[in-house]
Amino acid sequence: MNTSQLDRYTLKHYTRLMISFFGSLLVLSIYQYCTLYFKGVVDTIFSTSFFIAIVHQIGYSSLVGIGLAFPFNFWENLRPRYGFRLIFVLLILLLIIEAMLISYYCTALVPLGSDLLGYSFADIKTTVANSGGMSISLVIGIIVIIGMFFGMYRITSKKYHYISKMYPFTIILFSLFIMTLFIEGKPINQNKTQYLALNLYETSTEDISYNSDVEYPLIKSQQIKNVLGEYFELKEEKPNIVFIMVEGLGRDFVGEGAEYEGFTPFLDSLTTKSLYWENCLSNTGRTFGVLPSLMGSLPFGKSGFMELEKYPNKLTLFSILKNNGYFTSYYQGTNSSFDNIDRFLLSENVDFVLDKSGFGNKYKMQEEDAAGSSWGYPDKELFKKSMSLPREAEQPRMEVYMTISTHEPFIPPKQEMYEKKVEQILSKSSHRGKIKKVIEKNDNVFATLLYTDDALKYAFEEYKKQPNYDNTIFIITGDHRLIPIPQRNNLSRFHVPLIMYSPMLKATKKISAISSHFDVTPSLLALLEGKYELKMPKKVAWMGGALDMNAEFRSIKNIPLMRNKNELKEYISGDKLFSDGSVYSIDENMDLGTTIGGSKTKARLEAFKSMNAYVTTNDKIIPDSLAIFAVKKEKFTDSEIVWINSVYNGQNFDKVYMIARELAFDKDYKKSLLLCRYILSESPSHIDTKILMGRINVWQGNYQTSIEILRECINMNPNYIDSYSALFDVYYWSERHHEALELIELAEQNSSSVDEIADKISRARIEARKNGIRAYNKVSENKPSETAEISFNQ
Repeated sequence: MNTSQLDRYTLKHYTRLMISFFGSLLVLSIYQYCTLYFKGVVDTIFSTSFFIAIVHQIGYSSLVGIGLAFPFNFWENLRPRYGFRLIFVLLILLLIIEAMLISYYCTALVPLGSDLLGYSFADIKTTVANSGGMSISLVIGIIVIIGMFFGMYRITSKKYHYISKMYPFTIILFSLFIMTLFIEGKPINQNKTQYLALNLYETSTEDISYNSDVEYPLIKSQQIKNVLGEYFELKEEKPNIVFIMVEGLGRDFVGEGAEYEGFTPFLDSLTTKSLYWENCLSNTGRTFGVLPSLMGSLPFGKSGFMELEKYPNKLTLFSILKNNGYFTSYYQGTNSSFDNIDRFLLSENVDFVLDKSGFGNKYKMQEEDAAGSSWGYPDKELFKKSMSLPREAEQPRMEVYMTISTHEPFIPPKQEMYEKKVEQILSKSSHRGKIKKVIEKNDNVFATLLYTDDALKYAFEEYKKQPNYDNTIFIITGDHRLIPIPQRNNLSRFHVPLIMYSPMLKATKKISAISSHFDVTPSLLALLEGKYELKMPKKVAWMGGALDMNAEFRSIKNIPLMRNKNELKEYISGDKLFSDGSVYSIDENMDLGTTIGGSKTKARLEAFKSMNAYVTTNDKIIPDSLAIFAVKKEKFTDSEIVWINSVYNGQNFDKVYMIARELAFDKDYKKSLLLCRYILSESPSHIDTKILMGRINVWQGNYQTSIEILRECINMNPNYIDSYSALFDVYYWSERHHEALELIELAEQNSSSVDEIADKISRARIEARKNGIRAYNKVSENKPSETAEISFNQ
């Protein structure tokens, strides 16, 4: 009798838990649709899509109910109430995960999938921190979810006489789950946790075996056609090449006929004075892929080319132009270690890199968000810093910029002023209905567009003052489309403008044919080869070809598109797009329509996936004989690797640095330097590690080596006080009092934390006076702005 009552009791509680779980999912679905409605993404809350979402939540609840029934019974039979407590906690965790994934979807407008595995923990932490962070609202949200679930559980106790009639409960759950399998779902109405789990499973079990006898399938022996030559009046000297990759700059915001026109007036004007491809495609839906695609026409690898553990031999515009006498440089206002940009640039022997660490104290960082984080320096500050750097008139230059302001959290300088401009533009524009509503709900996003457009205008005005401006080619494009603004279809996030402007242009042209970032480097090199004697490899291995110059719309290329890291789901073949298992036709407005057939497009995507995996994991892009710069990789012996693995188990490099630091303090310099070498082989811009190497060398008596390392650290990050602190010690111990005086002036002009080393500055002055050395100003010969560059080729 007691046993029977106990069984009924546990079944009752389990049933109540599952119904409360579904009720909580229902509330989260309502939250999702309300958020999307107030952002202007959906037209109504309680639509057909909403009710499909409810059906999918029923199916997910049923699946969870079936899956947790066994552990519930096992633990409950083993010890009463243990099963109940276990399931209660697990359901709370599942609700919290679902709530976080829904919040992500409402921001990014795409569900989180296997791309999660493509980012390091440090990158995820940086992105979360700079996009709103782990604020108090998260804690409140978790408390609300727990309270909501517990409240629903209490409510079900009063209605159990209805619930008890639902016997047998497991059969009903299973039936509901089977029913949802026959209802088609889109990302908006699918359960986000289930989507993530299925996406991870599909990616991990995908067959990408390569079944061809061609060892280097990307090698091209046929010369790329010079399609740009007739539009340029090139000079006798090689031209400067300037790339500006604008964060989130989608075609929907730029040029004639833009869906959200009016917020990039400078760029709109520039399109009429340029070669303008209005239907260019970024090959990746996130920033991680723009640099390899645009500069190298390179395949993706599994999670993006720059995420590869070991880079294969490759050719890029950086290496080819550097080999032909160009000075190569890269500029961004954020941390260059994000997405492994620093590793990629190091592998290409780029001459100078400016990133967040190299600005000094004369430039103002982007405002902090609610969580107290900042990506780095806004776009105009980036261009100001770049323009302050010296440029040699005699040497051709290749300069590449990556902007950041048009990224979450969208807080540009003078935000109120720009938001008022948005309001004024909107009042005079023809925007109506949904478009107007989206702009009003996202006024900070459009304010940031106006700011970045002003920054670009400033950059062009300043370039006119630079040497050889008349011999410069500018290329402006987006890395992908702004994600928080609703997109029309699966192609929209890749749809970006490509603007090629130069004072040497003989004619302007608006081009409607589809091309991609893969086509830019091959076309530029064909242009230069047509005029100059370039040292070029005999064969190349580009993913793309010549830019399509057809003024009328057409789509004749094969273009793979990687939506997110680990998500290679789109492929264009001619005028058809394969996306998420369906095939669409592409029209002149880049809208998608239903079409029949398309099996060849899917087959081409599968073939590309196999080839992509093969060439990137087996170093089969180009053979060693064609490589301009061999990929530099720190070499370690087998015993060294074993020891490194024994102390490094995959944690972030800051923790590994602390291990190296402790080893150095224990005077185990050999192992400490070994760990430092390993850290810098994986993260070249880890400045604390370089400073530690400088300190270890001086402790070993290698003064000159230490000085060279620490000077390079100051060159990397002129604002970082630890580099100066270490170098002051070296100068003191080596009695280089003259150099110490010069360092005082450099530190005072570059670092905002100079007060932290006041004792060492005072010591340097005292020692100089003791030795009869007078201070004089030599800093003018080595301007602070010049020190704000990272030199990879000392």
